[in-house]
Amino acid sequence: MLYLLDYGAGNVTSLANSLRQLGHDFRWIETPTDFEQATSLIFPGVGAFESAIQHLTRRGLLEPLREYITSGRPYLGICIGMQVLFQSSEESPSAGLGIVPCPIERFSNDDKSVPHIGWNSADLLDASAEDPAYYYFVHSYCAKYNPEKYPEAAEWAYGTTQYGQELFVSSVRKGNIFATQFHPEKSGAAGLKLLDTWLRAPGAAHALAAPRVARALKPKHGLTKRVIACMDVRANDAGDLVVTKGDQYDVREKNPSTTVTAGGAVRNLGKPVALAARYYDAGADELCLLNITSFRHSPLQDQPMLAVVRAAAERLFVPLTIGGGIKDSVDPDGTARSALEVASAYFRAGADKVSIGSEALYAVERLRASGGVPDGTSAIETIAHAYGRQAVVVSIDPRRVYVDADYAGRHAAEVVRGADGKAWWYQCAVSGGREDRDLSVVELAQGADTLGAGELLLNSIDRDGTGLGFDLDLLALVKRSVRIPVVASSGAGKAAHFVEVFAQTDVEAALAAGIFHREQVGIGEVKEALRAADINVRQ
Repeated sequence: MLYLLDYGAGNVTSLANSLRQLGHDFRWIETPTDFEQATSLIFPGVGAFESAIQHLTRRGLLEPLREYITSGRPYLGICIGMQVLFQSSEESPSAGLGIVPCPIERFSNDDKSVPHIGWNSADLLDASAEDPAYYYFVHSYCAKYNPEKYPEAAEWAYGTTQYGQELFVSSVRKGNIFATQFHPEKSGAAGLKLLDTWLRAPGAAHALAAPRVARALKPKHGLTKRVIACMDVRANDAGDLVVTKGDQYDVREKNPSTTVTAGGAVRNLGKPVALAARYYDAGADELCLLNITSFRHSPLQDQPMLAVVRAAAERLFVPLTIGGGIKDSVDPDGTARSALEVASAYFRAGADKVSIGSEALYAVERLRASGGVPDGTSAIETIAHAYGRQAVVVSIDPRRVYVDADYAGRHAAEVVRGADGKAWWYQCAVSGGREDRDLSVVELAQGADTLGAGELLLNSIDRDGTGLGFDLDLLALVKRSVRIPVVASSGAGKAAHFVEVFAQTDVEAALAAGIFHREQVGIGEVKEALRAADINVRQ
């Protein structure tokens, strides 16, 4: 009997959905004695090393887990489920299981963004192995591949992956143990195939069929650029959730005779789950659902949106980000809900990351007022502590503020000067772009990084909906200012704009909405254009 270990702080729903999709039955580890009934075990995890060890210890599961693994029964660990096999982690004062004699260390960010987020190649150490497959990674810490320093640990290495100029162990395999740093349940067809192969023969001999070959650094890593489809979701007048245009703009249809709003219906560009499934089938690398109205007053009572997330997660096997109202709130009955509680509900429903907008800006304002000392209470901090910073996306809405060419004010170091002689800096806004705040885009980006954000979703109020292309000046400015991944958003009108943004900036991903919804441009068309320009994308 296959059992899944849910340690209480990670998104295990995605793996459960994958197993059901593949037709495999399973049970959950609920008590320490359940380990005795398991004939095979999967330990998935998205989260922080310390949280995982603490949860396992509090629930009395850590030692039974160790006993299960050393019993020789088949074990598959995913992400945290792999890292806990190691001696220790720089992320945590707690010790790991110590089965693999090597520490988990943080990536260097000297030559790259950290966390490592996206699709990268996994090179097997089997001399007869075929071309590497691409899988989805999302982590800040890794087991660095160093056979000279850790010769015993190198015997466990089954596959390696390169990120920047660092080589790390992306899978281990020895005896009854197989574990991956990447997420097969979020790696599309390649990941489902890997899971199915293990599930059909978890007890098979795991010795390598051919001699291992040492891996060396390549001139360039295999991390691909990501193409993300985004859906703004809100209720229409009948109470149904539909995909529409972002709420910083008018979302109602116009009166054709006046071209002004006249009580028209909410613009309906499709049903969220159906659209998400279409984009998954078309090859989207990630999907983003932003609830632009319903989260605001009672997130945990927003059952329709939770149902959308659950339904989408059952159909999609790539990462899913949920945004809108991830903040401390109070239910109508007076029950206080923390941002962490809200995020946890959506992780349990099937989300992989949460996007935080206005609340992130307010948190950075508090950070700056305190002299740059985090107080640990913001949504960014509490969610990152529990789930790892890679689970937190901060969405930023800046607009241009034009100044004189000789401007020497507070934002002088951030001024961009265009070829036409104009000069400007970028001011951030909240509430869907309706309220400007005294905070620049660089101040917000760096503050979000300090608080623990793992990724920035960088919108452009000036470009959104124009179809003129991404704001390359904005993106380049922010990429120079932080060392975390950046997703470009707003302004895409054709496939060439994706080529332009990846060729001229260092952003890791680019996102679009309306052009995909209206089928002006297809995801396949975008990827064909990127491949033609020799930009690495997932097939």
